[in-house]
Amino acid sequence: MGFVNFIVELLKDPRTAIASAIAAGPVVAYGFVFLIIFIETGVVFFPFLPGDSLLFASGFFAHNGGFNIFMLLGIAWAAAILGDQCNFMIGHFFGKRIVASGKVKAMTPERVKKTEDFLDKWGHLAVFLGRFFPFIRTFVPFLSGMGGMHWRNFVIFNILGGITWSTLFTLLGYFFGGIPAVQKHFELVIVGIILVSVIPAVVGALKAKFGKKAEGEAAE
Repeated sequence: MGFVNFIVELLKDPRTAIASAIAAGPVVAYGFVFLIIFIETGVVFFPFLPGDSLLFASGFFAHNGGFNIFMLLGIAWAAAILGDQCNFMIGHFFGKRIVASGKVKAMTPERVKKTEDFLDKWGHLAVFLGRFFPFIRTFVPFLSGMGGMHWRNFVIFNILGGITWSTLFTLLGYFFGGIPAVQKHFELVIVGIILVSVIPAVVGALKAKFGKKAEGEAAE
């Protein structure tokens, strides 16, 4: 329950969590950012961690001196790239067993199907584009490894996607987090980032649900 509460608080107010980490020292602060980004992208059991909002909040603190922006970007790049690579290897060696076990509750048949369709549509580019969608961000490398994507192709798009995604959200926080209106309504901004991030997933789920319903009615 303690871990669940921590995740809820992190989703609600990543600024407070990062401030506490910074107060504990640079090793803890940078390690905290690395760990959350790495786990979200690298461990298929935790697709709900707030990668986008965490990077934005970290960029805000870099603007205010809590982080060195170049060090922060390096940490974010490493976490994003290594996380996806780890997830790819997990999918390659253990993917079918994990899916069959049903232990990853977030990996519903609908989400797996949506991610597989995403991979089928975009091919290797899906590894890059998937970075910008929660849940898909976590499932793409896993299913890429499970589906037998060539490691070299995965690495190229993994590096490009990891650097682009983490740089974008970190610099958004760095350049816009210091605006008075953003600071005053920081929690609302974070909620907005989360909503914008999950809208495509929600729309996809609704389309799949009503699409199945329409197919069933047509069959009747």
